[in-house]
Amino acid sequence: MLSNYLPILIFLIVAAGLALVLLGLGTGIGRYFSRFHDDRAKLSPYECGFEPFEDTRSRFDVRYYLVAILFIVFDLEIAFLFPWAVALGRIGLFGLLAMGIFLAILVVGFIYEWKKGALEWD
Repeated sequence: MLSNYLPILIFLIVAAGLALVLLGLGTGIGRYFSRFHDDRAKLSPYECGFEPFEDTRSRFDVRYYLVAILFIVFDLEIAFLFPWAVALGRIGLFGLLAMGIFLAILVVGFIYEWKKGALEWD
């Protein structure tokens, strides 16, 4: 029974060894053979070609996160339409009614978010 797992163990050892060798070559020895060496200009922080205006650890407005969450929620709900459309022939009228209820709830949620002003940038 244990001999069945021997090829897997050999594969894992070879993969780990190869990964360590490649990491060593890329970070240690590769630094000496590269044509371009790091200088002050390459290591300086940049933002579109110039120094940043403020600290990069500044706080973001919560509206960015709200819009991102809303996008993810509505995008995932819309993703449920694709398998439904493929299986519509097999699920029949019951599937059509279930998806109608699902889309109605989705539209109610969208209207609620719109009325609450979650999509406004003012």
